[in-house]
Amino acid sequence: MEPTTTSAAQAIVDGVGGADNIASLTHCATRLRFELRDASKVDAAALDANPVVLGSVPQSGDRHQVVIGGAVQSVYTDIMNLPSMRSMGSASLSDADVKAAARAKARGKVAWVDAFFEYLSDSFRPLLGVLLGGSLIIAIAAVLDALGIVPFQGVDRATEAGATWIFWDAMWRSVLYFLPLMVAYNAAKKLNVDPWLGATIMAALFTPEFMSLTDTEKFPGTVCTTDPTLGTESCVATIFGLPMQLNGYGGQVFVPLMMVALLAVVYKFLKKVFPENVQMVFVPFLSMLVMIPLTAFLIGPLGIWLGTGLGAGLAWLNTSAPLVFAIIIPLIYPFLVPLGLHWPLNALMLANIQTLGYDFIQGPMGAWNFAAFGATAGVLYLANRDKDMVMRQTATGALAAGLFGGISEPSLYGIHLRYKRIYPRMLAGCLAGGLTIGILGTLFTSGDVRGVTTGAFAFTSLLTIPVFNPIWIYVIAIAVAFVVAMVAVIFSGYKDPAAPAELTATEGDLVPAAAGAGAASGAVVAAPGATGAPAATATATPAAAAPKSTLAQGTTTIGAPVAGRVVSLDDVEDKVFSSRTLGEGVGVVPAEGRFVSPVSGTVATITKTAHAYGIKSDSGVEVLVHIGIDTVRMKGEGFTGRVEKGQRVEAGDLLAEVDLDAVRAAGFDTTTLVTVTNTKAIRNAEGVVTPLAGRDAAAGDTVIEVTR
Repeated sequence: MEPTTTSAAQAIVDGVGGADNIASLTHCATRLRFELRDASKVDAAALDANPVVLGSVPQSGDRHQVVIGGAVQSVYTDIMNLPSMRSMGSASLSDADVKAAARAKARGKVAWVDAFFEYLSDSFRPLLGVLLGGSLIIAIAAVLDALGIVPFQGVDRATEAGATWIFWDAMWRSVLYFLPLMVAYNAAKKLNVDPWLGATIMAALFTPEFMSLTDTEKFPGTVCTTDPTLGTESCVATIFGLPMQLNGYGGQVFVPLMMVALLAVVYKFLKKVFPENVQMVFVPFLSMLVMIPLTAFLIGPLGIWLGTGLGAGLAWLNTSAPLVFAIIIPLIYPFLVPLGLHWPLNALMLANIQTLGYDFIQGPMGAWNFAAFGATAGVLYLANRDKDMVMRQTATGALAAGLFGGISEPSLYGIHLRYKRIYPRMLAGCLAGGLTIGILGTLFTSGDVRGVTTGAFAFTSLLTIPVFNPIWIYVIAIAVAFVVAMVAVIFSGYKDPAAPAELTATEGDLVPAAAGAGAASGAVVAAPGATGAPAATATATPAAAAPKSTLAQGTTTIGAPVAGRVVSLDDVEDKVFSSRTLGEGVGVVPAEGRFVSPVSGTVATITKTAHAYGIKSDSGVEVLVHIGIDTVRMKGEGFTGRVEKGQRVEAGDLLAEVDLDAVRAAGFDTTTLVTVTNTKAIRNAEGVVTPLAGRDAAAGDTVIEVTR
């Protein structure tokens, strides 16, 4: 009999249409990402019934996501090990490749800034699993210390702890100590350099031979001095007649990041110089010959100085103004994480642990994490109350991943970025938790170490609470953050009562809420697979029932916003529109780049990228004009809006001008969608929405008739 996990894996493959229907499969921290040949073959009901599946999310085109949670890696492995999947295993793109391709289409205005943060992110992201594992091992150690079973903190381990405990200590310190080698490997891979070369260069500074250079008896030329303030020892050896500062590089992350950035330049230059048939010999050889001395003499000391300097600056702020510091950290994290800008702070945490022996950033950061989890708990309470099964599944998985794994991504992308009401309430929890740490830290801690500290890089979950000190301050602070955010969401709700249908443009573009939260309202929400922050957000007119009094009697004609071929929504390559989630309507394959208003009325919404417009007609019919499919990813390039939100327009007035050649060159479908977003309300009022497809039309020609 096959293991249950294998059976579940096969059921997932069957649910997406079988192995032959899978073009590629990747995964992120919580989701399987399928690129399918035909998304219509997906059996959503079967996927949702699978016990290991938390939910399934169709995306634009033939992409589909299956939400697994923390077990995604093992489920992915089970799927890839299925006999039916072996034929496509080599064709499956890596997660990094898919993310890189997506981000390449969604770059900001300053490309080098995007590239810099992608470099940081991709250098650390693959290590999250081992970092989490290490943090839980040290959490067990801290619990045993707190219970007085085995000494852990503030002891001479060699004499008091014993050999068994030293071995246990090595189990988590291995991750921290050899972290520079792991970062160097990932960073080199990110920059298309042989990753083993990056790891080898960094490893040269970890060899017993290099470390023995601090032995002044063995090497009389080595001079060591002790810092009277910090009590740390620094040594300088004479190598080739030049002074070399000797440092312990265990746990350092700035050094490998700087080294690999320069290695990439050297490596690519050497590959241009040498022909391919001798590159295997000379490129690694000369790269090592250049970069190992350069790292030992210059980059290593510079990286140590940079990490120490930044850490010292934050430590000064934490000591001088602990209340300010404790408030700033949890309040900025909710904005840094969606953009991937939190990685520099994570690097500083690791540098603090290595240089100071403790970190003071993770304590206040815990307030943000638990505020996020509290907001999710509030959503879960409301989902249970409202019997919203889909949101209950989503929130349950996200809350479990957060409380026991310290992972905020399922909450952030699965829920919080979908509903704009959640963030302010979550920020209230962040503020309350930060204030608690700041006030209690000011009153009950003193000296150079203020607030809450930890000696480990720990994911802030329930399981890692024991690694923080003072533990009672930390517990009170995260409890306050959790409760405040949860209560705020419960009492105010998370769905906008003024706009039960939302149109959120993100890197992941649009997915129907029926696949995730908010199915009851028919909302359209951000794809939980999006890895960045929302590129643009606009709240469309309600798809749910509008007040009957706003719908006029008679017939309203909706014109084509652009000249072109009018097609049925069934023929549109976007499952959100073809499923009529955004109402009945038509698609128009544009023949020109001038787009006009299809009705007379008021511009209710405009996306910042100028690719979508919501217009409320004088008769109460609500019309959405969405120019192109997935064109949100163009970040507004080629789109020029000619109206403003709240502006009065007449049928035929210019809405936007679009460079259709640029849209096609970027690989996007130019088909423009025109839908009546309050179709349900019209039908509830015994009205009829009639699309007129299958013909050519000039701009302004009637393509939809609404009769009530």
